[in-house]
Amino acid sequence: MGKRLLSILQYIIFLGGGLYLVWWQLSSMSPEEEREFRYAFTHANYWLIIPVIIMAIASHVSRSMRWKLLMEPLGYDPALKNVFAVTMIGYLANSAVPRLGEILKCTFLARYEHLKTDKLVGTILVERAFDFICYLIFIAFTVLIQLGVVGNFVKKELIKSNRGFPLWGKIAVLAAVIIAIIYGIRLLRKKYPQNNIIVKVNSFIKGMGDGFIAIKNLKNRRLFIVNTIFIWSMYLLQIYVGFSAMKGTAGLGTGAACSVLALATLAMIVTPGGIGSFPIFVMKTLTLYGITNAMGKAFGWLIWGVSTGIIVVVGLICLLVLLYVFKIKPHAHNESHSREDIFTE
Repeated sequence: MGKRLLSILQYIIFLGGGLYLVWWQLSSMSPEEEREFRYAFTHANYWLIIPVIIMAIASHVSRSMRWKLLMEPLGYDPALKNVFAVTMIGYLANSAVPRLGEILKCTFLARYEHLKTDKLVGTILVERAFDFICYLIFIAFTVLIQLGVVGNFVKKELIKSNRGFPLWGKIAVLAAVIIAIIYGIRLLRKKYPQNNIIVKVNSFIKGMGDGFIAIKNLKNRRLFIVNTIFIWSMYLLQIYVGFSAMKGTAGLGTGAACSVLALATLAMIVTPGGIGSFPIFVMKTLTLYGITNAMGKAFGWLIWGVSTGIIVVVGLICLLVLLYVFKIKPHAHNESHSREDIFTE
């Protein structure tokens, strides 16, 4: 009961923070920013949103194919339509309650394909660990191709705000703090191995290692990598094409799209479904490229709205189709599975 209450409080805090950020963003705009914000939306080229929607759905299909590949070593071969349906249902659930979607989609797929839920959860952990590493690689790539932009940002934020403390001193302090944190975590892992937080950290690190071992042993490893590259390419192209939908962002290139994707991905972690935080992170990123706050905020709302709209609409359609159209596979030992069992099991 205590853990459930803690999870509920956690969700309320993060969702409340997201809603506050929404209110703060809209209420803190000056009259001039409000005019620019409305202008951005009223003069947007919404025809360009169509390819963005197609690319978003294509990325979801590719993610479903990649998850299916992770099930092959277990001897599972579920129908792709079912994998895609439960994937979208999972996204829909996650936009409301974090992590609920992972459990729900495994439960749905296990029922429809007569698979073991715990083994499916294992494939999700492998996938998440791999995605985390991919995200770190993408951040490094983004910084590498834009050293000039990053350098100017560091000069503005650190040198401009320098109040008698040298830049090298700030860097040294930051490095010392990072080293201290790493050393502290290693020390705590050895001293308190049974602590819940330490157990979770160890489990996460072990999960990443197991994830790479599992991927290394995949029969279709190359196809798994191709799908991963395709997924991230679709994410990036959605933002790049989305730039052209608004006059204020139409001139931005691939570098800016990489930066927006890197920060927007982080925003999706900060608050449920990125509510509130997504437009702020996008706005702050685009200021590095000379885009005004109002225009950056408008673009952030546009991309977040399209992404969330797809998840809500397609997720609900998949839920209805899965319940009333797709049939549960016949099972040799138990042929009488009702759709209501999904919610009661």
